[in-house]
Amino acid sequence: MSSASKIPAEEVAGRLTKFREFIKRRGLKSTRQRDEIARQFFESSGHRSADQIYRDVKRETPGIGFSTVYRTMRLLCEAGLVQERHFRDAEALYENVSGHHDHFICTSCGKIIEFEDEVIEQRQQQVADRFGFELKSHRMELYGLCADCR
Repeated sequence: MSSASKIPAEEVAGRLTKFREFIKRRGLKSTRQRDEIARQFFESSGHRSADQIYRDVKRETPGIGFSTVYRTMRLLCEAGLVQERHFRDAEALYENVSGHHDHFICTSCGKIIEFEDEVIEQRQQQVADRFGFELKSHRMELYGLCADCR
């Protein structure tokens, strides 16, 4: 369910700086554990559960606790750097905040495919305009079978 692609180092550094500034504004301490969780999360892409993040971080930081990972992910969400997603009734998955995109979710294997389609975006705006609705945001999740499961 998670993508193995790496995020550029300068983008990771910028996101870490934003997180540290957020922590400081909140009057919280910047800790090595929070930094490690954030760094590892920012370096990867895809959708990961708190448990997956915990297992990944624990490999490099054995003394870390699950609650520290969970609280840090909540802070990253509050900082606007990470988004918590709930696909169907599954556990929360976290993804780095990036440009707008939509999701295909395989109902068999759970694979998540992100996509962007300007025609769909334009059509949604046209429908909103027709109903006199001012869009602020939206989320589109399409469920079905991926190519591997069909």
